[in-house]
Amino acid sequence: MIDAQVLPTPIGPLSILLRDGVLVAGGFTAEPKEMYARLSPELQAEGLTIVDDLGPAAQAVHDYLRGDLDALDEIPVDQPGSATRKRLHKALREVRPGTTVSYAQLAERAGLPRTAARVAGSACAQNLIAPFVPCHRVLPSTGGYGGYYYGVPVKEWLLAHESGRLALS
Repeated sequence: MIDAQVLPTPIGPLSILLRDGVLVAGGFTAEPKEMYARLSPELQAEGLTIVDDLGPAAQAVHDYLRGDLDALDEIPVDQPGSATRKRLHKALREVRPGTTVSYAQLAERAGLPRTAARVAGSACAQNLIAPFVPCHRVLPSTGGYGGYYYGVPVKEWLLAHESGRLALS
């Protein structure tokens, strides 16, 4: 069974989905079924239950929002993908809060050539576990914010929060 919880954040609701204590999806939406629909057919076959408290994963979100920027790193994650995509997602989790990398730099961190920037961009676009796998920390080398599945304003807020440019509530 996939358990889901919707958490309030300053930038809108965050749905997180866990299976056996491992995060399998997360995203800035009020509707967990939107995240559930992006899961593999095998996981979808397990069913979805909305719960009031997902324990450590929910607490990590609260802690992150209160300023413990490393809190999300403690939560185990698992998402589908090729060996290359999994290396890129692992490299994403190693980009520290308050810092950013380019797509080419992300490729290099995953052991790929800089010319694999498009592959890195694809891995970010297919990331199912935001912000735990922090694709928001990747910016185009040409400047600006680039895209973000949940909208550029969410990406801008996350980066501002992590760089200390926002007052904590």
